[in-house]
Amino acid sequence: MLPHPPYRSLRGTTTAIVGATGAVGAELIRVLEDRDFPASSMKLLASARSAGTTLMYRGEPLVVEALSADSFVGCDLALFAADGETARTYAPHARAAGAIVIDNSSTFRLDLDCPLVIPELNLETLNGHRGVIANPNCTAIITCMGVAPLQRRFGLRRLQLSTYQAASGAGAPAMAELLASTEAYLRGEAFAPKALKHRYAFNLFSHDSQVDPASGYNDEEIKVMAETRRILGSSNLPVGVTSVRVPTLRAHAIAATVELDAPVAPAAIRECLADAPGVRVVDDREANHFPMPAEAEGQGDVLVGRIRRDLGDPSGRSVALFLAGDQLLKGAALNAVQIAEALLIA
Repeated sequence: MLPHPPYRSLRGTTTAIVGATGAVGAELIRVLEDRDFPASSMKLLASARSAGTTLMYRGEPLVVEALSADSFVGCDLALFAADGETARTYAPHARAAGAIVIDNSSTFRLDLDCPLVIPELNLETLNGHRGVIANPNCTAIITCMGVAPLQRRFGLRRLQLSTYQAASGAGAPAMAELLASTEAYLRGEAFAPKALKHRYAFNLFSHDSQVDPASGYNDEEIKVMAETRRILGSSNLPVGVTSVRVPTLRAHAIAATVELDAPVAPAAIRECLADAPGVRVVDDREANHFPMPAEAEGQGDVLVGRIRRDLGDPSGRSVALFLAGDQLLKGAALNAVQIAEALLIA
């Protein structure tokens, strides 16, 4: 990237949301309201198809404008909640106008000049940003929130993940399709999938991203592996991932096996995670109560439980965990707003 333009102060911020009518965009609006983000004015942007839609912000109606190269004049902050092509095309225009971009797509995540930030874990990487900051993949965020505290205290040798990913990760159309296909299934009616390739009601299937024919891994799995290594600051960390789309609306769940540098008692793992910001331990063996998407939805913590030794590792170094987090909140909108709040403090 080129040296950044002279950015305006983020205090009294004029904020733009790109993709305001999508699932993440709607959540950004709500999070900014709920956290009383000091935006002096708000500009809602979307495709020409959605332009003219009216959305509410702080009790006032705002008309969504069509996104263009000139949309960012006078903006201090641009929160992108659109696809990669939109980010590649319009983030440079926002940056050239003097706005700081926080992008939720995968476009800039592996650009070493662009910070990849989870505020609870690596806020120091914001220093020296050049005008574009990447919000990590939702599954990588939820995973790292539970794994990074263990890495820091006990050391990390290997990570194996199975991810159970909600409809929200595929956007508002997939969420609507889950609801509609479930209703049709319960009525005994046929339903032709459109947003996804397979029947969603009472079904699960391999993540719907493209599969690399050489490795057999899909794009989502490759993203999670690469971004997790970058966030944890361990480029050679062995990471394996199997990603599955499951019929939940907005919370992802992850089964993780974590190999540490030495054997660690589950009680010490539980204590470490209980002290971690943004993490809530849900690990009641007696009541068989562990993290669930239904309890992760609508709140910002990452739930972690099912903390136990991995009996498949004779060395005793491995522990098994189960995590759940709201994909639209900590996995997307909340993390982005926390980054913006950190810029305000700075």
